[in-house]
Amino acid sequence: MPTIRTILVSAGLALMLALPAGASAAKVKVDVGLGDQSYTMFDQSNYKALGLTKVRYFIKWDAAKDPYQLQQADIFVDQAKKDGATVFMTPSTNDLRLKKAKLPSVASYKREVGKLVDRYRAMGVTEWGVWNEANHQSQPTYRSPKRAAQYFKAMYGMCRGCKIVALDLLDQTVADRYVSKFYAALSSTWDKRAKLIGIHNYSDVNRKHPTGTQRIISAVRQSGRNKQAKFWLTETGGLVEFGRGFPCDKSRAANRIKYMFKLAKKYDRYIERMYAYAYWGNDCEERFDAGLVNADGSKRPGYNAFKKGLRSFTK
Repeated sequence: MPTIRTILVSAGLALMLALPAGASAAKVKVDVGLGDQSYTMFDQSNYKALGLTKVRYFIKWDAAKDPYQLQQADIFVDQAKKDGATVFMTPSTNDLRLKKAKLPSVASYKREVGKLVDRYRAMGVTEWGVWNEANHQSQPTYRSPKRAAQYFKAMYGMCRGCKIVALDLLDQTVADRYVSKFYAALSSTWDKRAKLIGIHNYSDVNRKHPTGTQRIISAVRQSGRNKQAKFWLTETGGLVEFGRGFPCDKSRAANRIKYMFKLAKKYDRYIERMYAYAYWGNDCEERFDAGLVNADGSKRPGYNAFKKGLRSFTK
């Protein structure tokens, strides 16, 4: 006659066998999305297989003047909606040459970015960044954290009720100084409203260390009265190619994508969301390539690493 212990053990084994694989493991509560600039990814079977519900798109801050830019963004947002994905949109520079872009006035920002907010909010976009990678030299805001703070106030007023990433930063060595000056330009009331911060942590992920991510998190939470701030990794990923420092190597990029998930898990107490970039690769024919698939749509090792990492995270 079986003992009570034997019965309990048998019942436990039966329950484990009945559960789907991985069901017993709690997922990391960091929602994972994907950024790309081409709406064509939504038609790809490899993209659909990822089961994502969040995508990111950046747009020139004055794109309302350019019918083609608007057309591309319109299609992206429309396709995302049909695919059941929420779009996170961020204004960016209109001139990517280093230190060449002209810094828009606050009035110009309100006028031009306001047109984008009105247009795409009507199409369902309620998640916005204030300015893409504000501290990088390709952006006109790189020497003006005060203007970035003014843009945040403008965006907050233009998009009431929206979820707003107040400041979006690349994980450079002096990012913490930019953070301090940004918050110094805000009053205590605005400090509390600037409660969501974006990080592009390419350096950390591709050099496999947490330094920049930790530096930005610490700087934000120690600045002023913003100790409850949360973070989105608004752009990150494994570099297939980037200049001389990262020559074309798809296997290296896959390894770094694995570390990307590891780093997000390390700081999941603070990080709410992570957007990898990008879906499409360009076969290392341009200076920057971080795609999960090749130009013909075939999978790279990074795609497999990304899909595997997704299993342990929320979407």
